[in-house]
Amino acid sequence: MRSVVGLLLTLLIVFGTYKLFFAQLQSTGSAAPTRTIDVAGVKNDLVSIAQSERVYQAEHSTYGTLDQLTSSGAMSMEKKSRDGYTYQAELSASGFRVVAYCPVAANPGCSNYVIDDTMAISTLP
Repeated sequence: MRSVVGLLLTLLIVFGTYKLFFAQLQSTGSAAPTRTIDVAGVKNDLVSIAQSERVYQAEHSTYGTLDQLTSSGAMSMEKKSRDGYTYQAELSASGFRVVAYCPVAANPGCSNYVIDDTMAISTLP
């Protein structure tokens, strides 16, 4: 009799843990994996644009706008956006900075990302 009660108690604990785990999993929603993939794509685009800036600077002794990078062949990426993020190059004589802006109204909780001539990606406040 004790073994049956012990087995039922163990099953109750396992079922409660299982239910709690899946309740938390469902509350996070399915957008988290998609957002992670989108952010990885945006960061890859930023690295690609920054490398294109370096190529353009080596050929023209100046940094170029996104249109100049595309038209010169330094950058093969034709779209200036990805999944709501838009890209903008900010140029100076001594360097560049490319920003990926996220529309917070359309995608709450997203972050803006930036890469500069140090090739380091960081978030903007």
